[in-house]
Amino acid sequence: MTEEEIIAFAKEWDPQPFHTDPVAAKGSIYGGLIASGWQTALRTMRLQVESLLNRTDTQGSPGVENIRFRKPVRAGERLAARYTVLVAEPSASRPTLGKVLGRTELLDEAGDVVYQMDGWGLVGRRPGEESTSS
Repeated sequence: MTEEEIIAFAKEWDPQPFHTDPVAAKGSIYGGLIASGWQTALRTMRLQVESLLNRTDTQGSPGVENIRFRKPVRAGERLAARYTVLVAEPSASRPTLGKVLGRTELLDEAGDVVYQMDGWGLVGRRPGEESTSS
């Protein structure tokens, strides 16, 4: 994210001085301008959709367990996303769907997690092989 993108997003959605004003941000506990956690979350969601969800039979999400903003994100940082399946189980009410609890993390260049979200997803299940008895 560029400084301009950080400021523009924050002016519309999270207008706190450490997101919108580089001079005021220098005097904050962050020592400079940082991206809104919500902007970080949305960028991560975009990466997840493009790299994972659009390549699966995703059917939406019933909710999120938690979201954590672990470290500030600054303009120009290179970030990478990681997704880990924590739980995968068939849906009790819809046999054609599975429920997946996944942890999505955004990491900075040092490998530190800057953002983390645990969320449930509904995913289409492959038909199982029918057993035959003789």
